[in-house]
Amino acid sequence: MPHILLLSSDAEVYRSILESANLPDLIIEKEPTQACEIIFGAPSSIRKVLNDLPNVHWVQSMWAGVEPLLEPSLRKNYILTNARGVFGQLMSEYILGYLLAHERQIFQLRQMQKEKVWFDFDTGTLRGKTLGLLGVGSIGAEVARTAKFFGMNVRGYTKESEASSEVDKYYHGNDLLEFARGLDYLVSILPNTAETKKIVDGKVLGVLPPHALFINVGRGSAVDEPALLAALGQHKIAGAILDVFEQEPLPEDHPFWEAPNLTMTFHTSAPSLPEDIARVFIENYQLYVEGKPLKYVVDFERGY
Repeated sequence: MPHILLLSSDAEVYRSILESANLPDLIIEKEPTQACEIIFGAPSSIRKVLNDLPNVHWVQSMWAGVEPLLEPSLRKNYILTNARGVFGQLMSEYILGYLLAHERQIFQLRQMQKEKVWFDFDTGTLRGKTLGLLGVGSIGAEVARTAKFFGMNVRGYTKESEASSEVDKYYHGNDLLEFARGLDYLVSILPNTAETKKIVDGKVLGVLPPHALFINVGRGSAVDEPALLAALGQHKIAGAILDVFEQEPLPEDHPFWEAPNLTMTFHTSAPSLPEDIARVFIENYQLYVEGKPLKYVVDFERGY
């Protein structure tokens, strides 16, 4: 009978969901024990106990990102799966929300209301605008689908995959600048890997038009922060929406706090909702007890 260790600030919520699912032969532990063969939790908590639990065969992350579990000092002789297929709608709501706010100038109109200024002007529309997605996995595919609903053109930059039919044109390898050139919106949904570090640099930002907006919901490591600060300060792009950063929490003396036309949202774009994340575990657990391959297995070398 598999013993599972739950490691989350919402452990009792997850326990209730798992118990109501009537999973076969599952024993839920409240504390780490040598009997544990499965851990279901947040990577930041799992890393603290992983090396002390040699009988753990499978770890299900509650996050999409698993960076804390990739540290060289941690063992890798187990199956690691992450949370996928549940963040697409949440990310789409966030991204399209800010795209709409930018086009319809919602923040500017609100400021005019505060200042009691009546100024009649035309706002923009997403229809016909071009959105560039850095990374088109399950999240990017959902964003592309939502963008097409608003009549947008969609470009995708990936390592090699072209899985989403909602992307109008794909780019790979050395075509990064061609991909970015002329975009109205550039959105990064990239994981943290050696290939993606500082991929959004001065060259990429330099081929964006002055009216372009950059949004990062992937990983902060994908952005060359000094280059972005320079682009914002010199008004080479219209603005940026950042949900993730190289260092989190962001230090109080970081220049992002006072950068012009920059909005920060503190890693809130797609919360890990227990009812969604538990569904991923339940599906994988049923495969586990049947001896079948699990879904969303992480490649330790690639980091995702």
